Amino acid sequence: MNQAGAQLEADALRILREIPGLKVTPRPKGGDGRPDFLVSFGGGEAPVAIEVKRHANAATAWQLLRQADEHPAIPLLVIANDTTAEARRLLAEHGVGLVDGLGNAHLELSGLLVHLEARRQPRRDVGGPPPTRLRGKAGLAAEALLLEPKRPWRVQDLAELVGVSTGLAHRVLRRLEAEGLLEAEGGGPNRVRRLVDPGALLDLWAEESLQKPRRTMTYVLAQSPQQLVAGVGTSLEKGGLAHAVTGAAAASLIAPFVTAVPVIEVWVTERAAPQDLYECVRGEPVTDGQNVVLLQERGDTPLRFRDRFKSFWVANRFQIYVDLRRDPRRGKEQAENLRQEVIGF
Repeated sequence: MNQAGAQLEADALRILREIPGLKVTPRPKGGDGRPDFLVSFGGGEAPVAIEVKRHANAATAWQLLRQADEHPAIPLLVIANDTTAEARRLLAEHGVGLVDGLGNAHLELSGLLVHLEARRQPRRDVGGPPPTRLRGKAGLAAEALLLEPKRPWRVQDLAELVGVSTGLAHRVLRRLEAEGLLEAEGGGPNRVRRLVDPGALLDLWAEESLQKPRRTMTYVLAQSPQQLVAGVGTSLEKGGLAHAVTGAAAASLIAPFVTAVPVIEVWVTERAAPQDLYECVRGEPVTDGQNVVLLQERGDTPLRFRDRFKSFWVANRFQIYVDLRRDPRRGKEQAENLRQEVIGF
C-alpha cells in the first residue's frame, strides 16, 4: 500500500474508533492477500476486508460491488479519500461498508449498524488533469453508448454521431475504459471499444449530468393531462419549436405507472424566448400553480436522440430517467419503474 493509501487507512481507523462501543484492530494480510480489520462490538467480532480508493463514484461503486461478490464470506469495507452521494447510496444498498476522508461512514454487520454523514465538501483533485465529466457534449457521448450498448465503437464513429471533436470523443472513451465500463480491442485506427456495464454507465452519467435548465412556468387550460400533453405538443410543433416531453408525463406515456400527472415538463429549444413560449402554448405566466414547465438547456442537449412515441415527441429514455430522478414528487420511484420496464439495465 502506498503512502496515500496508508494515510486513508489511518483516517478510516480514526473515524471508526471514535464510535462508542466499537473497537477496530488492523490484522495481517488474509489468505487472499487483502489486508483487513477485526471489528469488535457488543461482545461479537468480525473480520472486514478493506479496499482503498482515492475517489469513488458510481462506476467505482459497481466495480467494488462485483469485487465483493467474489468474496461473499468476508464483508468489504471501502476506504476512500472522497466519495459521491451516488457511490455511497449504491454501496449502502448492497451492504458494502464505507469510510471516506470527508467523514462519511457506513458499516453493516450482524448486530451492528454504523452510519455517519459528513458535512464537508469533496477535496479538489491536485496533480493531473481532472477527468472528463459526463455532462454537456461529453454527456451526449455517454447517451450514444447507452442507446447502442452492444455496438463496437471507434473514436471517429462516436464523434461523428454525436457531433463532437474526435479529441472529446477519445477523452470520454478513455475515461470510461479507465473506469472499467469499456473494454478495448485492436489498435490504431481499428481500435474499438465495447460497453461492458451499461447499468454502471447509466448511474455514472445520471450522477454527473448536472443540467440546470431555465424554467418557464405557465398554466394552460386543458380538461385532462392527456389533453394537456397533446395540446402543448401540437402548439409547439405548429410553432416550429423543437421539443420533447419528459419526466412523469413522458413516463406515463411509455411506461404507465401513476394515474396523476399534476405538472407536465417539456424540453424546448433554447432559441425560444419566454414570451414566445407563452404565446405558442397559449399559457398564462405564473409563479405557482403551474401545470406546464418548459425547460431550456444550453446547446439543446436534452433534445438530442429524442423519440417519436405515437403522436408525441418524447425525450430519450435515459434523459427521462434522469429528469425523473430529480423530481421530488415520487420521481425516484417512477425512475426505477422506467428503468425496469423500459431501459432494462
